[in-house]
Amino acid sequence: MNEFIVPFNQPYLAGSEMDYLQQALEAPLSVGGASFAFRCAAKLKLVTQAHSVLLTHSCTNALELAAMLANIQPGDEVIIPSFTFTSTANAFVLRGARIVFVDIRPDTLNMNEDAIEAAITPKTRVIIPVHYAGIACNMDRIMAIAAEHKLLVVEDAAQSVGATYNGRPLGTLGHLGTYSFHATKNLSCGEGGALLVNDKTLLERAEILHDKGTNRAQFRAGNVRQYEWVDVGMSAPPSELQAACLLAQLERLGLITQQRVALWQHYDYLLGPLSTSGKLRVLLPPSECNHNGHIFAVIFNTSEQRDKAQQALAKEGIQAALHYQPLHLSPEGRRVGTARGSMVESESLPSRLLRLPIWPGMPASTCERVVEILRATLD
Repeated sequence: MNEFIVPFNQPYLAGSEMDYLQQALEAPLSVGGASFAFRCAAKLKLVTQAHSVLLTHSCTNALELAAMLANIQPGDEVIIPSFTFTSTANAFVLRGARIVFVDIRPDTLNMNEDAIEAAITPKTRVIIPVHYAGIACNMDRIMAIAAEHKLLVVEDAAQSVGATYNGRPLGTLGHLGTYSFHATKNLSCGEGGALLVNDKTLLERAEILHDKGTNRAQFRAGNVRQYEWVDVGMSAPPSELQAACLLAQLERLGLITQQRVALWQHYDYLLGPLSTSGKLRVLLPPSECNHNGHIFAVIFNTSEQRDKAQQALAKEGIQAALHYQPLHLSPEGRRVGTARGSMVESESLPSRLLRLPIWPGMPASTCERVVEILRATLD
């Protein structure tokens, strides 16, 4: 039994999941274009306008495919923010990369674009911007830097389905993009992900790596009589059961995003006085970003205030969550990577950050009760 009356997250149910799961269980094993995976990929392609969408069994898996497509070799360097999940680094470390950590911006907690160029060396191959909380990194600047230095950009848009930058969906601005459909994300099928291929020159090999190193996509298109093993690869596609759940969620993407953003804005309004008085800070999405309400985070002036607030909320049955600790200070981060430049924000902000409960269907009164408790702890 959940000890919290108000959980930090509650996965959304569209209502058609059980029907789709039943259809998937009753379908023949070979269903081709009628499969739920095919329908999900087509729906995501329509929503994002990506050149191609390849469903995967996790966002980690999508990042691993991206690392293979980048032809990462031992000793190559990959630039990532220190404030991110381990998968951002792991996928490239598995290919032999050396991770270069850079600092984050205090307003969005995203990669600080001003720190990137100083971190580039002749060994640099990839930049991985992570769109924290569904708020976009400065992609114009990042893509310009990448073009100047002939680097690949892989967007870690795990938290960003339904969010945009200058009107373009996150995950479609880099050469490659990745999504997550984990149970904690806006769209969920328990586990799941997607690789968005935005550079046409990468598509053919992406399809091969995605399907066990075979050219089965060419076979399905009628371009070869029989498919064969032509490259290394992995079994990346999700099961039909995962895809059935995901399709139900995708069909409600607009509603899910609308409800989350409304709650995000309510929190933002209620916390205005505390933010204005300097008692805490909230994330500040730039004007060119339309976020998806994935996370509402507050940053206290001290870690003691943060801990006191979390404990006060828990006492009232409300679950609030901490988040990433800086990877460059972790045991494995020290072994496989190095920090370049000042890391003051990455080292200071996580210890003062608290994520508040937010999920579709959560009553607005919950936001009001949460803020009431926060206000009391800061008086």
